[in-house]
Amino acid sequence: MNINTPRKKIVVLGGTGFVGQHLCAALVQAGHRVRVLSRNPDKAKELTVLPTLTLKYADIYQQDLLNKACEGADVLINLVGILNEDGHRGSGFRKAHVTLAQKVVATCLYNRIPRLLHMSALNADASKGRSYYLRTKGEAESYVHAHHVGQIHVTSFRPSVIFGPNDSFLNRFADLLAYAPGIFPLPLPNSLFAPIYVGDVVNAMIRSLDLSATYGQRYELCGPKVYTLKELVTYIAKLKHMHRLVIGLPLWLSSWQANMMEYLPGKPFSRDNYLSALTPSVCQQPMPKLLGLNLTPLESIAPLYLLPDEQQHLYDQYRAQVTVKGS
Repeated sequence: MNINTPRKKIVVLGGTGFVGQHLCAALVQAGHRVRVLSRNPDKAKELTVLPTLTLKYADIYQQDLLNKACEGADVLINLVGILNEDGHRGSGFRKAHVTLAQKVVATCLYNRIPRLLHMSALNADASKGRSYYLRTKGEAESYVHAHHVGQIHVTSFRPSVIFGPNDSFLNRFADLLAYAPGIFPLPLPNSLFAPIYVGDVVNAMIRSLDLSATYGQRYELCGPKVYTLKELVTYIAKLKHMHRLVIGLPLWLSSWQANMMEYLPGKPFSRDNYLSALTPSVCQQPMPKLLGLNLTPLESIAPLYLLPDEQQHLYDQYRAQVTVKGS
């Protein structure tokens, strides 16, 4: 990664998650020293192989512990977010998004950390968001930007759905398709998404570290192509040679399915997910040129982690041939 930035001490919240693990690896590769805070460090031991990364136990919701764990940092990155919650409706989203954002700002002020990167979401809006997820994400984003004054330089990122190895989007539908008995009833089949590759999200965040032009900005992040949900699910089924008839459900039946599936283990589809998907997850603004991104097509990455093992080798050979021909 050709990013000429001075080495920094960076604390990452949510570093053990899907985006976090990709981001931490890229930060280390770029020469930074990374400290990942987690309440379950044993679940992310694979991060410890990164030479300039330390994995530290911390209850990030305890202000004094968070303050101490972030001592000496040059940058704080908050990736924490949840798609579903337990307990009282809305309380889990508020804790993970709003309450934590407030504590993060307090920690930046306490430790005089000058740079804050904040992961928000496309369509996040405290007043107009259709779901608890979108409203609390919007409130958190507004809160951190309200403190973008002399002491903290804030940049937030608002991605559409993110895909890549170990994602919870394409992989989730692949798992659901595997259990479908030939017919796959799909809620909200016409919902629109512009999936963005996790590597592109990571590059956008790293490139923004020292770009003063990004201070105070909120960036929408989308991939190069817009799909309906049915197009994406049909693509996954075809890629994996699953003969499934994908049948789109009307709104009323989609709502009913969300209410039912909310009580299944793992909440494969919840009422809040349904409400979020009613708003098209597509960007209203073009990708800023200053981030220098060359957006990655979904079709060039998804086969790498969705294809069965016996097809993976053939696909790798094909990719190698394409690379040789194009070099």
